[in-house]
Amino acid sequence: MGELLGVAVLGAGHMGADHIRRLGRVVSGARVAAVADPDTDRAREAVAGLDGVSVHTETEAALDAPGVRAVLVASPGPAHEEALRAAFARGLPVLCEKPMVPGSAGALRVVEAEARLGRRLAQIGFMRRYDAEYRRLKELLDSGRLGRPLMLHCVHRNVSSPPGFTSAMLVESSVSHEIDAARWLLGQELTAVTVLRPRSSALAPEGLLDPQFVVFETEAGVLVDVEVFVNCGFGYQVRCEAVCEAGGARVGEQHTMVVTAGGEAREEVARDYLVRFADAYDREVQAWVDATRRGRVTGPSAWDGYAASAVAEAGVRSLAGGGRVAVELAERPPLYAGSGG
Repeated sequence: MGELLGVAVLGAGHMGADHIRRLGRVVSGARVAAVADPDTDRAREAVAGLDGVSVHTETEAALDAPGVRAVLVASPGPAHEEALRAAFARGLPVLCEKPMVPGSAGALRVVEAEARLGRRLAQIGFMRRYDAEYRRLKELLDSGRLGRPLMLHCVHRNVSSPPGFTSAMLVESSVSHEIDAARWLLGQELTAVTVLRPRSSALAPEGLLDPQFVVFETEAGVLVDVEVFVNCGFGYQVRCEAVCEAGGARVGEQHTMVVTAGGEAREEVARDYLVRFADAYDREVQAWVDATRRGRVTGPSAWDGYAASAVAEAGVRSLAGGGRVAVELAERPPLYAGSGG
């Protein structure tokens, strides 16, 4: 396999710092070669204790740093298109956190740019595909033992939303995971979205429409509903239940510890997605590193990233105007045949 894979990490915030830790201390076969973040103090803090890491304020400087052979994009979503295209221009494999690009037009430009290369370089960070529970559910559905899927019921709750979180971001950012998970679990594209708005929680910041109830329709007539509640206050919870013709299966409820003492049982609830999906992130990045060192690109594709952005965009239109909004997808390039739904 040769030398360690030198990775440039773009972004040293909450997600980026965790990936820097993961690449430096958990994943085998890779090292952090460079980091780019406008806040150099934050970047230096994230790489403390790691040797041979150069710190930069600009994306291109990090990509051109000595030893860089791959890129992990963990910067804010609006910066992703530029970072992906810069990686493509250098022929660098890239793992890009979701959303690949927030808007469908920019996401399609990324798809078209990669398609022109004639080979895949990008993997998109939909880490639920690497979660053990979700993988078991996928295997069960693919086996056909429960018959055809009819419905998916999903829950996505956060303790609180970060500053600046908007009503549209509940769909664009939070529910984007359910969008990809539904496409992957069912092997179908999502064709329409309806966003319903119950009264907002008193815990939600002023003006934030939280919670929301999102209903997706698939090309084969499956219904997918998602309760998204980003200021629930009590913990981070993600669940998914598949209802099929001959039975059902549910994941997400047992990923915890139950403590029994003093005549009562107490169940721990994760407070953060980095806790709940720690194993999934580890598996995702390890799989990416292993494939990249072998000259391969696997996992969710740029097409999957584009499809998620297009569905989310339709959801935002439904949130703003009410009612059912059809999802419009461009023609899928041959490069992505068999990808996603």
